[in-house]
Amino acid sequence: MQALNTSPHGHDLRRTAAGLIGLCGLYQVAVGLYFMALRPALLPEDLRFLAASVAGMEASLPRLEIWLHLVFIVLGGQMAAVGVLLIGSSLRIFHIKARRWRELVLLGAAGVLSVGTMAGVNFVLGSDFRWLLIVPAMAWAAGLVLTILSGVDSGAAVGAKSGKRQGERRHE
Repeated sequence: MQALNTSPHGHDLRRTAAGLIGLCGLYQVAVGLYFMALRPALLPEDLRFLAASVAGMEASLPRLEIWLHLVFIVLGGQMAAVGVLLIGSSLRIFHIKARRWRELVLLGAAGVLSVGTMAGVNFVLGSDFRWLLIVPAMAWAAGLVLTILSGVDSGAAVGAKSGKRQGERRHE
């Protein structure tokens, strides 16, 4: 038995899928580093949402900016960590001919929880960046769909004695 779509076209889909997921990983690392090092505690859109001014915030919560900066360092570290894991996943997608459904479910859940949540919350906030933040969410979804189209192993053993595919090492 072979994995679904093991044709050269499947390899092209797998390469594109791996590239999209890898780019999402680089995006996550870049945004994480931005949050850690460069993001101001309050953006103009934050003040609009809170219906507040910088002077009013400083008067009522003088340490808010310091606290938010520390929160964004932690948040940025988590975002960057997800990015590093995504880059690793993209390498696995590219090099392995068949993926298991559980890996795809987990990769999809990670996308919903990271870039999907970020995009959704930014729409709720009316963020100036809301339309831009849809791009990584769409790229993640497209990468996942292309991974599925390039072939997924149902998890059944495919070798007579070894449980391995012919000519392929087991990577689990």
